[in-house]
Amino acid sequence: MDEVAEYNRERCKALVEANAVFTRPALNLDPCSAQELLDPERRLGTVAGKDVLCLACGGGQQSVAFALLEARVTVVDLSGAQLQRDREAAAHYGVDLTLLQGDMRDLSALAEASFDIVYHAYSLGFVPDARAVFRQVARVLRPASIYYFNCANPFSLGIGERDWNGTGYTLKYPYLDGAEIRYEDQEWVYDKSGAPIQPPREFRHTLSALVSGLVDNGFVILHLSDYTDYRPDPNAEPGTWGHLVSVAPPWLCFWAAYRPDILQRADASRGGCCR
Repeated sequence: MDEVAEYNRERCKALVEANAVFTRPALNLDPCSAQELLDPERRLGTVAGKDVLCLACGGGQQSVAFALLEARVTVVDLSGAQLQRDREAAAHYGVDLTLLQGDMRDLSALAEASFDIVYHAYSLGFVPDARAVFRQVARVLRPASIYYFNCANPFSLGIGERDWNGTGYTLKYPYLDGAEIRYEDQEWVYDKSGAPIQPPREFRHTLSALVSGLVDNGFVILHLSDYTDYRPDPNAEPGTWGHLVSVAPPWLCFWAAYRPDILQRADASRGGCCR
């Protein structure tokens, strides 16, 4: 385990102890609300009977939602504390989950071509190289299967409410792939009246690194959204979270299909050109 993974694991443990938003098991789901949680736009289709990898999805939310929709679910997460939340949620619903503690950059414990869906919660930015993750995901996906991930908007990562300068939000960090950025947790993440928690340590992944990294590993992008689980309010008071997200969307959602056959045909076509 390198120092990046160790930092993330210790921070996750502290967040679980603080009952942060994304560490709280979803204990009031039914199939309809599970569908809404995972796939409100109905892009996944029927997941019953499919093999699903919830990657870096510990916390007892997405895993049990897929299980309630009758998928076969494996969870890989760096945090043992987060995986314990999955155990609690699975016991609550009486569903089966396969839980593995591990790094998203090393999925060697999983067999090649063993999943129909990889569902990747917000965590890609916690490692310096997105391509390393994409290579691992490609290895464990079956051809024509789906990879979904939520990540930081690379253009707004590191901007906070306090960066309001009277007319806009000030950009402070270089737009470099792999650049490390630290910032304070938003007030809504956990109750800050308790013991202090070390801040998020994220790495910027440029848009070109994300798109090219997917394509180079055999993925075809099906859909990209910059509106996830928030609703922009342009009338919000400047210098607040509501106003910030109305002018600088904080997250992106990618939907991609693993289609190495298309990539191979494209490579073959390029190989026939005159040089």
